[in-house]
Amino acid sequence: MPHRRGLLGVDLHFRCREDGFELVMGARVLLNHTDSCPSVVIARGAPLVEMVRGNFRIEDSPTGQIAPGAFRRAGDEIELLDARRPVVRLSCSGNSLRITCLEPGYDRIWLHLPATPGGAVWGGGEQMSYLDLTGRRYPMWTSEPGVGRDKSTELTRAMDAEGMAGGNYWTTNYPQPTFLTSDWLAVHCAESAYSVLDFTDPSRHVVEVWRGEARFEFLAADGPKELVGRLSDRFGRQPELPEWALAGAIVGLKSGDSSFDRLERFIDAGAAIAGLWCEDWAGIRETSFGRRLFWDWHLGARSAERFPDLETRIAEFAQRGIRFLAYVNPYLAVDGELFAEAAAGGHFCLAPGRDEPHLVDFGEFDCGVLDFTREATRAWFAERIIGREMLDRGIAGWMADFGEYLPTDLRLADGSDPMEAHNLYPVQWAEVNARAVAGRGKTGEALFLMRAGFSGVQAHCPLLWAGDQCVDFSRHDGIGTVITAALSAGLVGNAYSHADCGGYTSLHGHIRTEELLMRWCELAAFAPVMRSHEGNRPEENLQYDSTPGLLACFARWSRVHAHLAPYVRTLCREAAQTGLPLQRPLFLEYPDHPELFAVQDQYLYGPELLVAPVIEEGADRREIVLPGDAPWRHCWTAEDFAPGTHTIAAPIGAPPVFYRPGSTHAALFAGLAGVLGK
Repeated sequence: MPHRRGLLGVDLHFRCREDGFELVMGARVLLNHTDSCPSVVIARGAPLVEMVRGNFRIEDSPTGQIAPGAFRRAGDEIELLDARRPVVRLSCSGNSLRITCLEPGYDRIWLHLPATPGGAVWGGGEQMSYLDLTGRRYPMWTSEPGVGRDKSTELTRAMDAEGMAGGNYWTTNYPQPTFLTSDWLAVHCAESAYSVLDFTDPSRHVVEVWRGEARFEFLAADGPKELVGRLSDRFGRQPELPEWALAGAIVGLKSGDSSFDRLERFIDAGAAIAGLWCEDWAGIRETSFGRRLFWDWHLGARSAERFPDLETRIAEFAQRGIRFLAYVNPYLAVDGELFAEAAAGGHFCLAPGRDEPHLVDFGEFDCGVLDFTREATRAWFAERIIGREMLDRGIAGWMADFGEYLPTDLRLADGSDPMEAHNLYPVQWAEVNARAVAGRGKTGEALFLMRAGFSGVQAHCPLLWAGDQCVDFSRHDGIGTVITAALSAGLVGNAYSHADCGGYTSLHGHIRTEELLMRWCELAAFAPVMRSHEGNRPEENLQYDSTPGLLACFARWSRVHAHLAPYVRTLCREAAQTGLPLQRPLFLEYPDHPELFAVQDQYLYGPELLVAPVIEEGADRREIVLPGDAPWRHCWTAEDFAPGTHTIAAPIGAPPVFYRPGSTHAALFAGLAGVLGK
């Protein structure tokens, strides 16, 4: 069969041999099937799914497994045979491969793809623990990541005992069944059902899909930058960040109306301020977890108690060039005022067997889940809540939180299977927010940020944040995970990422230290957006305005962030044109150096800055890798370092940051030391 060149390269085709067949794209062999090594295995699934407050236990006991080795060609298709009967059909179209189970009741597929020995694998959406996925297995299911995420730690074990909330290395708010290989090939499973990316076998990559039919897309390129650009073309591209978001830090405070007065102390300390973020704008409730928000997204009585004249305050600060940001999520508390309105409009997902809203326990309070499979519900939330209650009141941005909690035992308006709708819910949630922004003509001006995602969220969400890290230096849930999160998400088409400066989760005696807060400032200054958070237990933890030293530290690094705005603007323009992320793994710019493939504790900020944050407690030196074949200049000392590995001093206040002396922005970078020293 002849093959032709499509928009994404050479189209797929089958090539038969005496002992099997191959799936080929140009000179690349994507699939290699033989009787002794079948490319597809199928079975019947028997799933068990349990959810407790966004934490899931998902198990399966498949039966009737068939690994068909025999095959026959049927026109342009391949049929895999078991006892001479066809049990699987493979067909190609463009850059896609479709696999269909022909056996009744079979709803599990394992696709086996050949792996290059010694190669690296990246992707999987936003991964927190490992950049290179080689040797591990990654379920693709949006959920709470968990607290601790390390079964060897006391904290994770304690949280597991409290509602399966400890997590693991693979649990993430934003999974995506897409992976990239060091052969510069990308494979994407174009299904929303539960799936698994399995890289435990060095000879093959296995994709498991809980479905009787699945489609896979293949994209290839000559290098990683081109491949990332193609993935961005495929999933959607974010607009440039608004100018105001680059002009300084967004300070997160949640003490009601006094937050405005507290912000004045940041300004008096010399901080560059882009915005004030008050997630408590609609009211609060106290729980055993800590201070939670009252999930009723409007300026009602509870809001008035905390912010007596919020709209006036917003307008006053806007005149000073300071934006006000808020918070919203796609759930409504049963004891709130909007719940009845939403229920009357048919906007909630329904309980099985009865026409009543399906309620979810979010931790000592119940909520209804908005049914975004309904067009009327998407339109209602975008206009009634985000449009009228937020944008029309002058709110310039917000955290669009959650999206991971769609249960698998409810009823949806479009009749879809919740097991397939679950991963799509964050994408629908992002679309609702983007729709509201576009409806007010504020795309590229209003800014919302999300932690939850899945394939396609890139087309709607303008800014990721890395979720709820612990307030510590722990390996799998502390400050360092936000670097891995940004790098992994960037490879699948998310140009912009940032994190809660200072961390969020404080439980079982884990509280912030001055060292952590200072080190997080150093990291946050070199992200597209710098935004602080008071965490889940503000009164038990240090805040950036708790001491003069912390306030001065935050102010210094906010000025560094603002100073970099001209450079970041050029990166934003590049991202809008090419899809390249701002925070980049070293290999993205230096693909011919395999020793860089697994580096995840430092990154390139665009092509001209190298940032190596200190993410180990008590460290005042760290090892760095300077890539390429030209010198790098230390931002704070102006000393030049040759390419290679170095161990250098990294005291608090001087994290390793380097730039290329020949950069077009060299003068800007050279000025960083002076800005920091003011």
